[in-house]
Amino acid sequence: MANGGGEGADSAPRRGRPRSIETTNAILQSAYALMATTGLAATTIDAIARHSSVSKMTIYKWWPSREALLIDAFLHQAAQMLPLPPASSGSPAARARRHAAAYAEALQGEFGKVQLAVISECISKTGSAELFYARYLHFRRDALVEMIAAGQNDGSILAEAPPEDLYDAIYGSLFYRYVFGIAPITPAYVRNLVDLVLRSKS
Repeated sequence: MANGGGEGADSAPRRGRPRSIETTNAILQSAYALMATTGLAATTIDAIARHSSVSKMTIYKWWPSREALLIDAFLHQAAQMLPLPPASSGSPAARARRHAAAYAEALQGEFGKVQLAVISECISKTGSAELFYARYLHFRRDALVEMIAAGQNDGSILAEAPPEDLYDAIYGSLFYRYVFGIAPITPAYVRNLVDLVLRSKS
């Protein structure tokens, strides 16, 4: 629903030479660009290989499935568009507001369409969104849950519910409103939602 560095599932190659960061980035950027411009159905391994000028053999060696590659491409983009706010950038509540606002804004562009398409692809192929959770959401959710817990500990967040439930209340509400188009996701709505859920002091 994310700090660019160590975030994401361990998709390191299991055999052969170590990955080239430049080649890995070319594959991930190509996969995301194709998803955003041509749609998910056209984002095949063949198309990604042509777009990135990387062999299909290399792609198959580094990713266990097409779905895993699409998720990692989305994660790579999210790490750049929605970095997790560092502890030095304000109180946990203030950081939560900024991150939720950035996520809401991203949802309303190509990022939201790609996210929904990738989740749908995982469900259609495997019967669940477990792969998306394992390779993408798990890491981002844990980091933001820890941030909320820190706010509860320092008293800047007054809500007493488990931090996992507070995270789900914020980001689940935003995704629900986006998917069903119930009402516009305005900056005021996001700010009020975060303050209502967290009962923040700052």
